[in-house]
Amino acid sequence: MACAEHIELNPEFQKALKIMEESGESVFITGRAGTGKSTLLQYFRDHTRKKIAVLAPTGVAAINVRGQTIHSFFRFRPDITPDTVGAVKPADTNLYRQFDTIVIDEISMVRADLLDCVDMFLRRFGKFPHRPFGGIQMVFIGDLYQLPPVVKSSEKVLFETYYQSPYFFSAHAFQEIRPLLVELEKIYRQSDARFIEILNRIRNNTVDEEDLATLNERVIPDYTPEEGEFVVYLTTTNDVARSINEKRLQELPGKERVYEGLLKGDFEEGSLPTDFYLHLKKGAQVMLLNNDTSGRWVNGTIGRVRGFARSRSDTGEAVEVVVLELEDGGVVEVEPYTWDMFEFYYDEKEKRIASRSVGSFTQYPLRLAWAITVHKSQGLTFDRVIIDIGRGTFAHGQMYVALSRCRSLEGIILQKPILKKHILMDQAVVQFLTGYQYRLAEEEMPLAERLRLLEEACQKKRPLEMVYLKASDEKSRRVIVPLEVGTMHFQDREFLGLRAFCTVRGEERTFRVDRILSLRYIEE
Repeated sequence: MACAEHIELNPEFQKALKIMEESGESVFITGRAGTGKSTLLQYFRDHTRKKIAVLAPTGVAAINVRGQTIHSFFRFRPDITPDTVGAVKPADTNLYRQFDTIVIDEISMVRADLLDCVDMFLRRFGKFPHRPFGGIQMVFIGDLYQLPPVVKSSEKVLFETYYQSPYFFSAHAFQEIRPLLVELEKIYRQSDARFIEILNRIRNNTVDEEDLATLNERVIPDYTPEEGEFVVYLTTTNDVARSINEKRLQELPGKERVYEGLLKGDFEEGSLPTDFYLHLKKGAQVMLLNNDTSGRWVNGTIGRVRGFARSRSDTGEAVEVVVLELEDGGVVEVEPYTWDMFEFYYDEKEKRIASRSVGSFTQYPLRLAWAITVHKSQGLTFDRVIIDIGRGTFAHGQMYVALSRCRSLEGIILQKPILKKHILMDQAVVQFLTGYQYRLAEEEMPLAERLRLLEEACQKKRPLEMVYLKASDEKSRRVIVPLEVGTMHFQDREFLGLRAFCTVRGEERTFRVDRILSLRYIEE
């Protein structure tokens, strides 16, 4: 993740920041893997003048954004439902009236019923009672094409009775507030245009045989990493990842060291970022789990244990350090690190919202990392990965998350070919994102205005820049020269169409007018 102090404030970043900081409008900020969603959140939190809370659906995600889990913040029991949320009574009812904005990160993993619980709670205890979400600006951040919310098989039938889908956008409260939408488009993780195009088509399941053939050139079934090579196995299950890590650790010669973590206060054991008992040996491949204050590593950096030593901490105490060699050849000493579990509270004396630690976990910020699950890799970036899909993928977005972790196509090794059936995508996500963007476009530039502009451009033979969204959620920005607007036919279907010369394809193309998101004249 880029340092929030040194980020490029591209147009989408500026648009999102303006909405969050200068308006009270709720907004859904999305974007493909590697577009800087986490960096944007960090920048907003560090610079905003608003009173905000940053929440996430899981403990690990909350720790990563220095926030609080949704359940903890609202004092919800794990089995909370819209029917039982009315019985929840917070210890400090004044707290929730102080917030201007609530940010929920990793929104793709938040269920519709949980978001409705948040709404019902804030209608009672928020700044403006009885309004949706208590009148508080809601900021939802995440990529719906990545990992989905979890609905147990025993809950599915009941869930489908009340909601169109398990996703947050099916919450009744979401339909009421109709947030704005900002899509971050510039990708910072990858730079190879061909690889980015393939990832985009994996994301919305529009890959063709040529794409799959290109990916499957990376199949090396019996690949064995060279001595000293840093490579990470991405697996679909915890059991496979654990088995690989334990086997590789046992194969190393030398004495195994076991470091016991330290828990204090209220820190859920299910939210531990690494093992309570951390097993290490010289030669072990590990992942760093924090951002170094000196910038030597970030969360997700891969290294190898070179040894163990005694050193002095910043406070002058004698401390054992783990000596690592990083991928870039640098050698660093890693001390124990403390993660805090925060809660927000209202400081009556200072008349401000503050956060305090309610629990902590101290351990070396390391995890064995010959292998990790695709799920745990979300948000991380690697130079070299081996993707092992085992018996196949089983969740929406899983293949996209796995492939998009790597900076380059050349850095990927596949243990078996990727088939079309391995790319799982929930059609509810596509229908929501396309339909929602069409509605927002209609509000911003009604159909009548689009037609007027297109007809005028036809007469004047003036080029237009057009943003076009296919029903498969494939978005493109192109320059066109409109030639004709009117009723057209395709496969016995009638539609309002545009015939135009497309400068991208260098040929005439036909477009549906209702799928045009924006139009503007090109300055001559």
